Amino acid sequence: LLPPRQLNPKVSAFQRRFVGEVRRCEEMEKTFTFLQQELRDAGRVLGPCPENPRAPLAREALRVQEQSEQLAQELREVSRNRASLRGRLRELRQYLHVLREGQRFTSLPAPLGSPRRPRASSEREPILDPSLHQHLDRKINFVAGVIHPWRVSAFERLLWRACRGYLVASFVEMPEPMEDPATGETITWVIFLISYWGEQIGQKIRKISDCFHCHVYPYPESEASRVDTMSGLQSQIQDLSVVLEETEQYLAQVLDKVVLALPTWRVQVQKMKAIYLVLNQCSFDVTEKCLIAEVWCPVRDLTQVQDALRQGSYKSGSSVECFVQRIPTSESPPTLIRTNKFTAGFQSIVDAYGVASYQEVNPAPYAIITFPFIFAIMFGDVGHGLLMFLFALWMVLYENSPSLQQASNEIWLTFFEGRYLILLMGAFSIYTGFIYNECFSKATVGPPFPCEAPPRSLPELTPPHFAYSSAYLATHPSLTLDPNVTGVFQGPYPFGIDPIWSLATNHLNFLNSFKMKMSVVLGIVHMGFGVLLGVFNHVHFQQRHRLVLEFLPEMVFLLALFGYLVFLIFYKWIKFSAANSLVAPSILIHFIDMFLFTSNAGNLPLYRGQVPVQTVLVVLALASVPILLLGTPLYLCCRRRSLTPSFCPPPRLRSPELSEVLWTMVMRNGFVRLSYAGGVVLVPVFAAFAVLTVAILLVMEGLSAFLHALRLHWVEFQNKFYVGAGYKLCPFAFAPDAGE
Repeated sequence: LLPPRQLNPKVSAFQRRFVGEVRRCEEMEKTFTFLQQELRDAGRVLGPCPENPRAPLAREALRVQEQSEQLAQELREVSRNRASLRGRLRELRQYLHVLREGQRFTSLPAPLGSPRRPRASSEREPILDPSLHQHLDRKINFVAGVIHPWRVSAFERLLWRACRGYLVASFVEMPEPMEDPATGETITWVIFLISYWGEQIGQKIRKISDCFHCHVYPYPESEASRVDTMSGLQSQIQDLSVVLEETEQYLAQVLDKVVLALPTWRVQVQKMKAIYLVLNQCSFDVTEKCLIAEVWCPVRDLTQVQDALRQGSYKSGSSVECFVQRIPTSESPPTLIRTNKFTAGFQSIVDAYGVASYQEVNPAPYAIITFPFIFAIMFGDVGHGLLMFLFALWMVLYENSPSLQQASNEIWLTFFEGRYLILLMGAFSIYTGFIYNECFSKATVGPPFPCEAPPRSLPELTPPHFAYSSAYLATHPSLTLDPNVTGVFQGPYPFGIDPIWSLATNHLNFLNSFKMKMSVVLGIVHMGFGVLLGVFNHVHFQQRHRLVLEFLPEMVFLLALFGYLVFLIFYKWIKFSAANSLVAPSILIHFIDMFLFTSNAGNLPLYRGQVPVQTVLVVLALASVPILLLGTPLYLCCRRRSLTPSFCPPPRLRSPELSEVLWTMVMRNGFVRLSYAGGVVLVPVFAAFAVLTVAILLVMEGLSAFLHALRLHWVEFQNKFYVGAGYKLCPFAFAPDAGE
C-alpha cells in the first residue's frame, strides 16, 4: 500500500487530529537521542534491535515514555555527581602535589659556611637569599597553584614585569598527568610557588593568576601545618575514590539498562510516529467516528489487505469492521515491478533511465540476456571473464554474510548489489572469449574442446611450388599463407577464430573487420527488437495511429538502410570464397554509392540490378523521415515529441592494441631478454603482469564496456519503445533495522 493521499490539504499541520501524539513521539525521540549520546560518551555501542516489535498501544507508549524519562533523569543525576566527584578529586590531588613540591622548595637548608656579607637594604635583592639577614625580620608570603603548561612562559614574563622582580617564582611539572576540565584532554600541569613580601605585590600576583586561569590553593605558613594538611588530603582522596568507584558502578548499571531497552524503544516509537503521521492524512466521516483513507493498492493484494483490516478490527475490539471499496479515478497509477535478488540489479539499470509508466513494457527481462551479452561482445576473454565470474560467484555464495551486507564502502555496495549482473557478464565473457579464441589476451593453441579436424602443418614443397623448407624458413621470418596453395587450407576452424591469425602481421585488420561486421549485425538486430516491442505498447494503450505513423516508418527506415547493410554482409560471406576473394567488391564503397545514387566502375556489383534496388531503398528511407517527424504531432495536434530513429554505432570492442601492448611490454620482454638465467626475475615480472591485468584490463576496460553497453540499452534499445515517465509504488512499510 502507498501512504494515503492527503485528504486534509486545508488543515494546518498543527491543527490535525493526532498532532499531540506526534509531538509526544518527538519528545521521546529527543530523550532517546540523549540516552544514545550518553552511551557514546561512555564508549558503549548500541546494537540493532534483536526483534521486530509491533507499534505500542497507548498504555504501552506511556510506559515507554515514563521509563525512558526515568532513565534519562537517573543518568543526568549520576553523570552530574560523577563529574562533581571527579572535579573534587582532581582538585585534591592537585593540592596534594602543590604542597609536596612546595615543601621541597621551602625546606631547602642554607648552604654551610656561607659568609655573611653586610649590604644595604634593597627591595631588588632576592628575599630568600640566606645571606641577607636584614630581610629575615620581614614576613614572607606564598602563592601556590597549578597552571596550564602552554601559559607558563607568558605567566612568568608578566609576573616579572608587573612585580619588578620583587618575588621568587619556582615552576615544576606535576608528577601525575591529569585531565583538563575545559577540553577533557590529559595534560601534565605545571606547579608554581611564588614567594613575596608586601600586600600590594600579593594582590598583583593573585590578579595575574586569575587572568591566566590558574588554580590557586592555600599554602600554610608553617611546615607542621603543611604536613597536617597533606595528611588530611590523603584521607579525603581515599574516601572520594571509594565513593567515585561506587558511582561508576551504579552508572554502568544504568547504562546496561539503556543498552537493553533503547533499541526496542526506538523501533516502537518510530513505528508509532509513522502511523500517526499517516492517520493525520486521513479524514473523518460526518460522525467523526470513522477514518477514511485513499491509497493505491495492487489488485492481486486486495484480499490480503481486507484480511489485514479484518484482523486489525478484531484485535482492537472494534464493533464495526473495516472495509475496502474501490473508487474510480483519472490519475495515473504508480508502477509496481516485483523483483527478487537476481532481477533487482537489472531493474535498477532500467529505473536509472526512468520508471516505467503504468502497464508499459518493461525492458528489464530482456536486459537480463542482452546486457551481459553486449558487454561480453566488447569484453570477451576467457581468462578475464573467468576472473570476473569467480569474483561474482564468491559474492553470491557469501551474500548472507553480515560483513558483506553491512559494509560502509559505497563502491563495494555497488558491486555487491550487482553481483548477479557481474556473474552473467563474466559467464558471457567466457563464451565470447572462446569465440574470439582469446585467454588473457593471447590466442589459444587448439580448440576449446576435442575435435576431429586434422592437425595443421606447413607442407614441405619443392621450390617451384613456393616451398617452405628449413633454409627458406631460416631466412624469411614472415610467411604468406595462401589458402589457394594446396595443403595450406584444410577446412574452417571448428570453433571460433582460427588461432593461426595470432601469428599473422595483419591479424588486427582481420579481427577489426570481422568484429565490426559482427557488431553491425547484432546492433541492427537489437534495435529492431526494440522497435518491435513498441507494438505491444501501441496496441495496449490503444494508440493504433502510432502503428502507422511511427512503427511502420521506423521499420522501413531501419530495414531499408541498415537491414540492407546486414544483407550485403551475409551475401558477400556466402558468395565469395578464398578462391575469388581478390575480386570481392567493397561493401563500404557500395554503401557510400547507395546514398550518392551512383555506381563505381572499379567496384564490381554484388548482384544484378543492385543500383536500382539501392535507389528504391534510399527513396523509401527518405520518404519515411517526414512521416516520423510530422505524422504523430499533426495527428494529435500538439507539440508532442515522437520517437525518432537513430542508428546505433556498433559496440566498441575492446582494443587488441591495449592487450597486446600489456603482453609485449611486460611478459614477452621478460621471456626474451632474461632467457633461462633470469627465471627468478620472472616472478616479480609475472606479479606486475597480474596486477596490471586486474587494474587495467579488468577494471578500466570492464567499466568502459559496461558504460558502452549501458548507453546502447538506454539510447538505442529502450528509446524505441520505452517512455519511462511513471513513478514507483513505494509502499508504507517498516524496515526491520530502522523501524521506518
